[in-house]
Amino acid sequence: MKKVTKIILVLVIFFSAAGLLAQKAQIKKADRAYDQYSYIDAQEIYLKVVEDGYTSAEIYKKLGNTYYFNSDYKNAAKWYEKLVNEFPDETEPEYFFRASQSFKSTDNYNKADLLMDKFVETSGSQQIIQDYKNNKDYLNSIMNMEDKYVIENAEINSEYSDFGPSFFNGKLVFSSASGQGVVNPKTHDWNNQPFLNLYVANLDEEGKLSGTSFFSNDINTKYHESSAVFTKDGKTIYFTRNNYIDGKKKKDKENLIRLKIYKATMLAENTWTNIEELPFNNDSYSLAHPALSVDEKRLYFSSDMPGTTGQSDLWYVDILENGNYGEPVNLGVSINTEARESFPFISDENILYFSTDGRAGLGGFDVFYTELNNQGLPTEIKPLGTPVNSNQDDFGFIIDSEKNLGFISSNRSGDAGSINDDIYRVLRICEVTITGLVTDEDTGELLPGSLVTLIDENNEVVSSMTVGSDASYKFLANCDKQYTIIGTKENYNPAEKIINTPENSSNIDVPLMLKSKDPCPPNDLGCRLTLQPIYFDFDRYNIRPDAAIELAKILAAMREYPQLIIHIESHTDSRGSDTYNELLSERRAQSTLEWLVSKGISRDRLSAKGYGESRLINECSNGVSCSEEKHQLNRRSMFIIQN
Repeated sequence: MKKVTKIILVLVIFFSAAGLLAQKAQIKKADRAYDQYSYIDAQEIYLKVVEDGYTSAEIYKKLGNTYYFNSDYKNAAKWYEKLVNEFPDETEPEYFFRASQSFKSTDNYNKADLLMDKFVETSGSQQIIQDYKNNKDYLNSIMNMEDKYVIENAEINSEYSDFGPSFFNGKLVFSSASGQGVVNPKTHDWNNQPFLNLYVANLDEEGKLSGTSFFSNDINTKYHESSAVFTKDGKTIYFTRNNYIDGKKKKDKENLIRLKIYKATMLAENTWTNIEELPFNNDSYSLAHPALSVDEKRLYFSSDMPGTTGQSDLWYVDILENGNYGEPVNLGVSINTEARESFPFISDENILYFSTDGRAGLGGFDVFYTELNNQGLPTEIKPLGTPVNSNQDDFGFIIDSEKNLGFISSNRSGDAGSINDDIYRVLRICEVTITGLVTDEDTGELLPGSLVTLIDENNEVVSSMTVGSDASYKFLANCDKQYTIIGTKENYNPAEKIINTPENSSNIDVPLMLKSKDPCPPNDLGCRLTLQPIYFDFDRYNIRPDAAIELAKILAAMREYPQLIIHIESHTDSRGSDTYNELLSERRAQSTLEWLVSKGISRDRLSAKGYGESRLINECSNGVSCSEEKHQLNRRSMFIIQN
């Protein structure tokens, strides 16, 4: 019996060892495919190994990467989560970062932020961390970006990957794996899709695309071509291609065919010649996605060449007059992070747009932009808002600023990663929000019920509204236009303001202050009855004959309006002491009151107070030499209606 048990034990050990050896062989095979960027083949093998019960941090990392670098963030999140949960001590910082990015793409921003905090805790990376710390409220800031856009799926998309649009002679050139126009197209191992070719489509005034055709047999080969840019005259193209020219391909030391930037000139329509790779290419690293400066004297691109901060950086070379090129220059840490920066594009407004997954964004590649300074270098970097950016990959953004028409590549339409790359039409709505309060010009009080009207430069009414209790108004207007804003209200003169809206979407405040048609303050009886103030002789408080004439007008008003109640304010000039003048002004106030009482006005309807020399109406204060006429103006009584 013991002998049988030993035999069974030996057989178990034998088959376990054999199974282990088989798994190791499978892993070795998967690693070879992974190292050759054959991600789909590697992925299939790793999945089988995991199904057989064999797991490790290395397998989870590579499984996650095969999905991550094919932009399948949903599955990448699954395997990165297993990695950080089961093998936290073997998880390098960059995997916390990739896991965070992946969970953003599943709209799980809470988990994404927790993973990002772990990345910050464990990483030595500086650019990504600093950007994250500076943009803790990144979701709200992206959602509330001022520029507004409408996104529409373009008409030329296929069931394969379509991306990388560029403007060319009133048409659109783009990359596609559709294989249209290719006999027996080859597929590549990265994602088992056909190799990319350049295609061209007609572009109408509304941005609609039609009539897709093969771009050029001179440019397209059996390997990848993508991301083209053209000079303004349409006679020169810079484009991305695998390391392949004149029917020969070149590989690096790892047996990989890298990407290079090529140049060609137009010989005739659809015919290109002088195809050459640029001299700063190298077999051992990749250069891709060229972009031209506005003056076409500088070429920007993405590369992982030596000196790169992260997986890929943005670089540039100067295009010299003799057809040569300067040395490649890294755009620096103000724009490049330890992750991926790619797909540069420079608009006719000298704004550099690019995509990165190294900054606080919505998930995957997000589009950012920066104005270039006089040296062609980046300034402040900002994200484009939604809906241009989504929680998936958004890249290859281009725009015709004059037409407010652009295009972008994105895989937002599905869960299959880069296979779902489509081209979307981008319509920029340049919109200015005009707001303001309607107030009384004299008192500053709000004027509810005012009518505010927005009129365009053709004198057509754009919109109008009656303001509510908060007296505020709000209009939406177009950018770079002239408008007139008119405020009206009963018993007020209209207020009118002419404005020129900014060239970019923004908010502007235009307050409207209306002047009352009645020039008198509402409680100034003297003004309303066209009364002159009653004046007193120096050091006297008796009512003069000329004052009695003015008082008679007040007497008539009080008799006609029994509900009228007035307050009498009396004043002195500055001569004499403050104390004496207070007593004198009080006598003048009471003298005025008694005159009205003597004429039959009830004391209940009258009040009076003296203010001495505290409310002079001119410069004749203590120590100032003034004429008698000027001093006389301060010796007065005023009449105020009481509520």
